[in-house]
Amino acid sequence: MKWLRMNDKLRELFSGRRLVIATKHHKEKVIQPLLESALHVQCFVPEDLDTDILGTFSGEVERVDDPLTTAKKKCQWAMDKYHCDLAISSEGSFGPHPHLFFGLADDELVVVLDRKNDFEFVARELSVSTNFNGSLISSEKELREFAESVLFPSHGLIIRSSKELNKDLIKGICDWKNLVSHFSNYKNKFGSAFLETDMRAMHNPTRMKVIEKAVVKLLQVIKSVCPSCNMPGFWIKDAKPGLPCSLCGLPTKSILSYTYCCKKCGYQKEEMFPLKKTTEEPTFCDYCNP
Repeated sequence: MKWLRMNDKLRELFSGRRLVIATKHHKEKVIQPLLESALHVQCFVPEDLDTDILGTFSGEVERVDDPLTTAKKKCQWAMDKYHCDLAISSEGSFGPHPHLFFGLADDELVVVLDRKNDFEFVARELSVSTNFNGSLISSEKELREFAESVLFPSHGLIIRSSKELNKDLIKGICDWKNLVSHFSNYKNKFGSAFLETDMRAMHNPTRMKVIEKAVVKLLQVIKSVCPSCNMPGFWIKDAKPGLPCSLCGLPTKSILSYTYCCKKCGYQKEEMFPLKKTTEEPTFCDYCNP
């Protein structure tokens, strides 16, 4: 694909513009340096944008929309409130990996909306790098074992009376003294406590790194130029399997081609062998290695 440089169309579209980062959880720490360096925009972070009203990981507020819709709502809300026509937001989801058995995943979506030029850019990073976990704790020994297993105190914790209840909930516990004190109070009152990882970005460095990778992907999307209309965002619409096995020649599930599509003019182009290999190892062939 053809990439834009800052001395052509990309500079014309983005350089010098204000961009609002729709977050209350300090995601600007990884988002702002990347966007300002790559697009020469002027990022700012609202002080009173409560994105938690669209849903919280801890369950007090249910997320009623899918992640992409929620991320777009954050952008739209921030642009409306702060009179800006360019915004970025991210939305994360945590749970079982969609393809790996017994694995947990952090699924991060990052969205840029540009009202001035009617652009929408989206990128996704699906990662097994996550400390997402929770456990019912009955003793201080269990408390310490669980906390250490989820990278506490560099990563924050949440404590509540039970997994199902959202009352009596304390977030953002980031030191041993407070953790032990809160657990002692909960144990005396309820007999045990439910501990879980605090997945808000400012209390979860592992998640912050995944968000950073998603933003890098997003910039790749923005910098990809349509060969027909020269607009950014010429990106993968479809991945076609069928790369032939090097031993038997039968099609495998590995990627044979990508189809790129421009959302502006609709131009499409198929790129064969995008992963720079024309055959797949027999190990990944359902016939040779059933």
